[in-house]
Amino acid sequence: MSEDALLVEASGPLLIMSLNRPEARNALNQALTDQLVAALARLAGDPALRAGVLRSTSGAFCSGMDLKAFAASGPITGLREMLRARTPKPVVAAVETFAFGGGLELALMCDLIVAARGTKLALTEAKFGQLAVGGGLFRVPEALVTEMALTALPVLAERAAEHGMVHRLVEPGDASAVAIELATTIAANAPLSVARATQLIRARAGRTEDELWELQAPIRDEIFSSRDSKEGALAFTEKRTPNWTGS
Repeated sequence: MSEDALLVEASGPLLIMSLNRPEARNALNQALTDQLVAALARLAGDPALRAGVLRSTSGAFCSGMDLKAFAASGPITGLREMLRARTPKPVVAAVETFAFGGGLELALMCDLIVAARGTKLALTEAKFGQLAVGGGLFRVPEALVTEMALTALPVLAERAAEHGMVHRLVEPGDASAVAIELATTIAANAPLSVARATQLIRARAGRTEDELWELQAPIRDEIFSSRDSKEGALAFTEKRTPNWTGS
């Protein structure tokens, strides 16, 4: 059995979180959920960390909720709250082989999904008398959600990519490296700009364009009055790397 359900490593500006229950296909139990909550709080609270990567130590990403633990003890405390709250800093998921049920919802909590070709993605809850209540019914694209939720059958990453659920398709075994590359690129940009762009992107769902313009107005003023806004312009004209402060 794995001693740590989640391996957490700070690598420069990145927090790399690796699901580490290979004996249970990385199924979500209370220990793994608690460690994920702590890791995401660390990412949110440490100004030196600017982006996260969520991956697995084994060949597969996550099989969903640990049904043995559920049958014995009932629902996992804090899982739905974690999947709803997310973190204000972007997280990139590296998905290999499969992501099922709560495992897919865990990937969908992230801002970008890198998936290997042939990876199977499924909302399997209906097979087990459960319901996808971790955000999957809101975050799976409209073209796929009804089929996936009602049949509980998987779709391949290639099809998911056609509808925007997967952002980068890679060869098997390459998802982690590409996710780290994307997160590194994100972390090199102005922290406040990235944070506010993330906030607005996530707010798009279910809002009209007029509502989004209204939401954007104070954020626009905050960004363009910030030190980083001026620093970015100066660094460009002086042909140097910006010195971001995050404020």
